[in-house]
Amino acid sequence: MPSRPGRPPLWSRRQLIDGIRWRVRTGAPWRDMPEGYGSWAAVYGLFRRWQRAGIWQRILTALQARAEAAGRITWDVSVDSTIARAHQHAAGARKRGICRPSRRAGSPSSRRIMRWAGREAD
Repeated sequence: MPSRPGRPPLWSRRQLIDGIRWRVRTGAPWRDMPEGYGSWAAVYGLFRRWQRAGIWQRILTALQARAEAAGRITWDVSVDSTIARAHQHAAGARKRGICRPSRRAGSPSSRRIMRWAGREAD
C-alpha cells in the first residue's frame, strides 16, 4: 500500500468519528471535547468536510434503508399541537404601519394622563 504524501495524521479517522459521535450525543460545545478523541478543531474539520460533501446524509439514508429492510422502523408521525404555543404577545402585529411618531409632551393634542397634571396647565 503506497503511503500518502505530506504529514501523517496525528489522530486516526476512528478517533475523529468517535469524537463527532460524542459531540452529537452530549450536545457539548466543540471546544469541550475530551483529548482522547483528538483536537476539537480536527474533529470539527472532519465533521464540516463530510457535511458539505453530503456524506452524513448518505450514511443516514443507508442506515434507514437497512433498518427498514429488517423491519425495525415504524414511520408513524404524531403531532400534538397543544405543546406548540406562541407567547401571548405574538397574537398580532401593529395595525398601522411600522411605527407611529410620538407627540410632544407640551402639544395641545397630547392627552392629560393624570388629574393633577391638568390643574397646573389650566
